Amino acid sequence: MAKKSGLSSGKPATVHDQKLQRGAGGELHQLAGGDIPVLTTAQGGPVADDQNTLRIGSRGPALLEDFHFREKIFHFDHERIPERVVHARGYGAHGFFETYESLADYTRADLFQRAGEKTPAFVRFSTVAGSKGSFDLARDVRGFAVKIYTKEGNWDLVGNNIPVFFIQDAIKFPDIIHAVKPEPDRGFPQAQSAHDNFWDFISLTPESMHMIMWVMSDRAIPRSFRFMEGFGVHTFRLLNSKDESTFVKFIWKPKLGLQSVVWNEAVKINGADPDFHRRDLWEAIQSGNFPEWELCVQLFDQDFADSFDFDVLDPTKLIPEELIKPVPIGRLVLDRMPENFFAETEQVAFMTQNVPPGIDFSNDPLLQGRNFSYLDTQLKRLGSPNFTHIPINAPKCPFAHFQQDGHMAMRNPVGRTNYEPNSRGEGPREDPVRGFRSFREEVDGPKVRLRAESFADHYSQARQFFNSQTVPEQKHIAMALTFELSKVEAAPIRERMVAHLLVIDEALGAAVADKLGMDPLPKPADAAVSPRDDLPASPALSVILNGPESFTGRKVGVLVSNGCDAGLLKKLRAAVEKEGATMELVAPKVGGVEASDGSRLPAHHMIDGGPSVLFDAVVLLLSEEGAERLTGEAAARDFVADAFAHCKFIGFTAGAVPLLAKAGVAPDADEGMIALEGASAIPGFIESCRKLRLWAREGSVKL
Repeated sequence: MAKKSGLSSGKPATVHDQKLQRGAGGELHQLAGGDIPVLTTAQGGPVADDQNTLRIGSRGPALLEDFHFREKIFHFDHERIPERVVHARGYGAHGFFETYESLADYTRADLFQRAGEKTPAFVRFSTVAGSKGSFDLARDVRGFAVKIYTKEGNWDLVGNNIPVFFIQDAIKFPDIIHAVKPEPDRGFPQAQSAHDNFWDFISLTPESMHMIMWVMSDRAIPRSFRFMEGFGVHTFRLLNSKDESTFVKFIWKPKLGLQSVVWNEAVKINGADPDFHRRDLWEAIQSGNFPEWELCVQLFDQDFADSFDFDVLDPTKLIPEELIKPVPIGRLVLDRMPENFFAETEQVAFMTQNVPPGIDFSNDPLLQGRNFSYLDTQLKRLGSPNFTHIPINAPKCPFAHFQQDGHMAMRNPVGRTNYEPNSRGEGPREDPVRGFRSFREEVDGPKVRLRAESFADHYSQARQFFNSQTVPEQKHIAMALTFELSKVEAAPIRERMVAHLLVIDEALGAAVADKLGMDPLPKPADAAVSPRDDLPASPALSVILNGPESFTGRKVGVLVSNGCDAGLLKKLRAAVEKEGATMELVAPKVGGVEASDGSRLPAHHMIDGGPSVLFDAVVLLLSEEGAERLTGEAAARDFVADAFAHCKFIGFTAGAVPLLAKAGVAPDADEGMIALEGASAIPGFIESCRKLRLWAREGSVKL
């Protein structure tokens, strides 16, 4: 009897003794042998290329006829009900965008025509990988999605706090997210990338190396939404009234400067307050300290695009700010929280395709795919094509169309005529002058699944990013990679990743390998394009080098006890508030303490629930008797030890010395230990706090 084939037996078809991989130039390479299943569509059709979307030429726009991409992204968009597949844990706020000067020379977009005009806006910040119930301080990309309700329709700038992405083509988006999500056979880990699936995918995807440097850096554990940048990621176009095109990249710059936490601090914050970022934004807006960002643009023409070292359509690359300086064109202010979290923050629908006339797309293959995917996502998640009837999604300008009916329709066209053209002269009509027009780009080429050769350098900008970090930040990247890869069970995955790191930076790869006990070192990974050594460091890529100039917007935690100096506390509070910061009291009991003048001071936190990780700087305002009592409290000892270990500035009174000693911290350990012998020492303490951290201390502390 003849042996049944895999197809007739209902088993997956297989490719025998060969495995092919498509290279950067589109060529096919044969890999290791063995029986492996043939990748097919859900209809059973074999797939020839799962790495690239069908497009016109290697750098042209994506084609709607790409049924494999449409099926793959369609199924991915529908995987979760009703939670977002990605960016599920989010928090939003209302505000406005104010234009600085007219940009009529570059764009006819209405919101950029009149200086000083304010346009309503809504912003949603989020993590990517975790579910709605995950914690805020996961090591992850942060979504930074802005909906601006312009007079010519909604503009959704759907960005992240990192300017590049893991993949170059949207067809791989389901794969990267499947890899980072909890492993499907066990349902964990939650909101973490420290597992085999993620690093297996990354180690086989060299184009991810630049993004990995960002995600393993301090950028992935921001101190606050208020202290992080936002990026549009892709290259867009601006079109003026003459339909002249200027390329543009969008960047949100926080007015309060950049700031992140360290990993040990993030772990403890997640335990003490998993809603840390949400609470921070809520408290800032409720107290009137409205968060603010400047929208900056990098503008460039086709000549620059042609001469730039990398392809401006490649979403794994950025344009260094030292090469094209970002120009501020407006500001975003968040001044009001939603009245109902679900109705607004959960139901808000962002789509990259939402742009007003005067803003257009480039042929970035990731952007092309996002433009297709987002509309389908909203249909599934919000259950109806009428999701624009939900107030948070509805435009605030006049609108008119012939769309009707459907599930949960809240409004319909009135009258007899629901089509155009019609002979009655009823209903809206298109406007060739005011309406959206795409840039008339000449596109020519074969219909192919091909990655442009100009996308093939995967290591140079990763190396540039690492070289642009300060020494503490470079150490943090090495520590993050070590931690993540130490959770990977399969040794070949760890070896592949170290092979990539050795290409990016030999010392980085060797340091991670040493911590993983990897001896001998693996051979450095083969690079499709030899990485460059001549790219200059970009200080704009460092968090530490772009910190604040003041302590504004930060928080001081003051540990108090019975008998604490009431006068000193009053003057400290005045100085902190004058700086634009806030102060909260931590006490043995939440009921508070009795100060030296007999007054009762209610506490914001009891010591067990108010660890020093919640604050940017701490003060130990203790009587000697109070400090002695606290030496027996583990939480009090940790309050001091953690603040010291996390390189924070610590102010202390003479009475606090017993607690310092019990926590293993010398009063004169370094310049970050500031004795508050009287009110005259307070200005110096505040001035020190503006530095946020004393990074020189980090090398002497073992966490």
